[in-house]
Amino acid sequence: MTTVVRFAPSPTGRLHVGNARVALINWLFAKTQGGKFILRIDDTDLERSKKEHEAAIEVDLRWLGLVWDAKANQSDRFAAYDAAADKLKAEGRLYPCYETAEELDYKRKRQMARGQPPVYDRAALKLTLSDKAKLEEEGRKPHWRFKLDETAEVTWHDLVRGPCHYHASHLSDPVLIREDGTHLYTLPSVVDDAEMAVTHVIRGEDHVTNTAAQIQLFQALGAQPPNFAHLPLLTGADGQGLSKRLGSLSLGDLRAQGLEPMALNSLLAGLGSSNAIAAIDSLDELARTFDMGRFGRSTPKFDPEELFRLNARLLHDLPLAAVADRLRGLGMDADEPFWLAVRGNLELLSDAEAWWKICRQPLTPSIEDAAFAAQAAELLPAEPWTVETWKDWTQTVQGASGRKGKPLFHPLRLALTGREDGPELKTLLPLIGRERALARLQGQTA
Repeated sequence: MTTVVRFAPSPTGRLHVGNARVALINWLFAKTQGGKFILRIDDTDLERSKKEHEAAIEVDLRWLGLVWDAKANQSDRFAAYDAAADKLKAEGRLYPCYETAEELDYKRKRQMARGQPPVYDRAALKLTLSDKAKLEEEGRKPHWRFKLDETAEVTWHDLVRGPCHYHASHLSDPVLIREDGTHLYTLPSVVDDAEMAVTHVIRGEDHVTNTAAQIQLFQALGAQPPNFAHLPLLTGADGQGLSKRLGSLSLGDLRAQGLEPMALNSLLAGLGSSNAIAAIDSLDELARTFDMGRFGRSTPKFDPEELFRLNARLLHDLPLAAVADRLRGLGMDADEPFWLAVRGNLELLSDAEAWWKICRQPLTPSIEDAAFAAQAAELLPAEPWTVETWKDWTQTVQGASGRKGKPLFHPLRLALTGREDGPELKTLLPLIGRERALARLQGQTA
């Protein structure tokens, strides 16, 4: 049997790192199993769903490299959901309820005050035809609940949580259809998983209780339930839940900050697993070490600082070919000597631009000691220059000036680059060139 997974975001906003983690783990699981990854857009809420959000979801997934094998929109499948609802109604498993939200809230509060679980009392099942007619004459429209088999214990082996057991009598019959006739998440999800032959549902642990009801719904529709894996939800570095207030954790914002997609993939694939988190430069390599069995129940913490550290480590090892087009897009030449010189000092790829300007464009030097700089200028060797030139030149300057260590190197770095630190000058000096270096040591903008 072919492994099939799905990622089913709602197009009501931008994807954030928590969404991306679920998408990535689904994609990696499918990749390791030789299976299929389906992108399913949960746009049954026609009022809140926006095409621009759907387009942004696709951009975000492509940026991460998570290309899908098939795509579906739930808004195109209402006929399938209506047919499933009709089947359940005919079999007495989907029944109308007329309580208002306020009435249901009052019932829950009374149950909790008595120390009882806030489980729906199935009062609607006692309504007669005339009771329903009277309620509808009053203008009430029913919402529809799925009748759980309260005698059954629902069990499954979760790929993350292990054995799970829920007795249906401890659960409320879930609402599947709202008063306005629109479908909630549960029914469309089950119908689609069944018809799309989804074999594994990998999602956040906030869906664990839903799973017990969904397994009974699969069975009521004559479908085999898939395997389930429920991942602990990400928190922030402070242990607090991620929320919309952390807008900088949206994928769009992370991309705009210039982060490498594989830095984010590397971090998200490792969080919550026993794998060591390391900078991995390809999804294929990430898939090679992926194992669902390595994910546990401990709460993973997402730390943006760790993401930036991974980003830097990734850049430090990238070959020129991996960044050449992007360097050109930032206005730099795809120059291997330059890239090899500066990559070890980058946190973001865009940081390379400042060093490109230092090497290739006019710079007003910072002269710490004019006499010493002039002496060093007179001792500049003739070109061509290599990585050995810096050592040879500074040894000559040391012999002539008597300086060594910081008093020797610091004023030369300031004059040549205007910076207190940065890439090794043995690699920068040939890029700056003799003419520009001579002018800068003489205090000229060059």
